[in-house]
Amino acid sequence: MTACALQSCLSSNTYSPEKCDRHLRKLYLCCSEMYHNQSSPGDGVKTTGNESSACPMPSVVGRWLKHHPEGNKSSR
Repeated sequence: MTACALQSCLSSNTYSPEKCDRHLRKLYLCCSEMYHNQSSPGDGVKTTGNESSACPMPSVVGRWLKHHPEGNKSSR
């Protein structure tokens, strides 16, 4: 449902995508959790193979979350 809400928000706010930050935050937090739960190669643990075409690269997710702190008022 997060992806649908994000798509609807972006469609409604074509010229103000920052109004959709709360939806992006939900998606990126989910992506971050997925990446965090994957094991690193060589650590002796099998990887889960989790991936999603909706998730950007881990570095992009981390950077976005860093630059959009939770208390950001523009996400309303």
